Amino acid sequence: MSDFIMRLLVKGYGITESLEVREKSGRAAGAVGIATNLLLFLIKFITGFFSHSLAIMADAINNLTDSGSSIIMLVGFKLAGKPADEEHPFGHARIEYLSGVIVSFIVLFLGLQLGMSSIEKIFHPEVTEYGWTALFVLVVSVLIKLWQCLFYRKVGRQIHSEALLATSEDSRNDVAATGVVLLGAVITRLSGWNLDGFLGLAVALFIVVSGVKLIMDTGNPLLGVAPEKALVREIYEKIMSYEGIIGIHDLTVHNYGIGQCFASVHCEVPAETDILLSHDVIDNIERDFLKEENIHLVIHLDPVVTSDGRTNALREQVRDRVKKKYPQVTIHDFRVVWGVTHSNIVFDVAAPYSLTDSDETIRRNLDEELRKLDESYRMVITIDRESMQGP
Repeated sequence: MSDFIMRLLVKGYGITESLEVREKSGRAAGAVGIATNLLLFLIKFITGFFSHSLAIMADAINNLTDSGSSIIMLVGFKLAGKPADEEHPFGHARIEYLSGVIVSFIVLFLGLQLGMSSIEKIFHPEVTEYGWTALFVLVVSVLIKLWQCLFYRKVGRQIHSEALLATSEDSRNDVAATGVVLLGAVITRLSGWNLDGFLGLAVALFIVVSGVKLIMDTGNPLLGVAPEKALVREIYEKIMSYEGIIGIHDLTVHNYGIGQCFASVHCEVPAETDILLSHDVIDNIERDFLKEENIHLVIHLDPVVTSDGRTNALREQVRDRVKKKYPQVTIHDFRVVWGVTHSNIVFDVAAPYSLTDSDETIRRNLDEELRKLDESYRMVITIDRESMQGP
């Protein structure tokens, strides 16, 4: 059903690599949300008015607010599709994340509001007569909201939209909220007990917890998160497949929204190779990543001496000693300044954030370990913290 509706509204729906189709899909989903929420508002408000049910009318206002959330989401997709300009050279795609955060705060606000209303109902219960028409409207409302939840979730996963997934969670919360009103109505009709306040408070707590979680989930992309393991592995394997690349390190990925991925990495090349040839390889890699992966990749070229047997042997010894001390770290940019009375060993250590030792502690421990090779060695160690390392 969801796919049928989206294909009617969006030409080419399902073509995930098209940013234009993705933007249109998000706007279409927002329009569907506006229409269905306005319909729910009208039938609930009219039903609540004639049945003198404040609970149903309050639920109707909640649906009207949901229409506002859908409008925010629709506008967010529209603005996120704007091209880059002088003030925003990385584009506007992160506006979609911002719209998701706004929806999440709306969810939290409604949860708190529902909680306050529920507490008031507990201390000041209201007697309400629920007719069969009111019960029928509430059942239909639950079914429509459940469909909305599944619709937003499916489209959100299809186009990888945090804003749509947040709205799906909002719709799921509305199912619970309306379900509580329905349950309270049934209990009141069958037994005369009015449990609206207690049931509403339980749902309010659920919605508040969900709202806080949504704020964290939708806000993380704005703060900047580590790239997915699969993406890191793909980048490493693809770069290493090019002839002339002997190692890579210091990969950093910046996500400015869907279709706006920027990355930088250091590539090691043999120092003996003509610099123009190595630079040509780097240019080809950057061009291929933009064309095939839609990633704006910038590569820093690191020449590594490979023809010096003594340096190569020491590099392996150092690597083994470092791995023995800290199995989770790697070394790169290794070079040696050989001297008469002492030699300087210069290298960088890539350490994950999960390694709790301070940079100074790591540096001191490695210095002590490597001096066991030769007391004349002097270590010049730079610590690079990485959230994720390559395979």
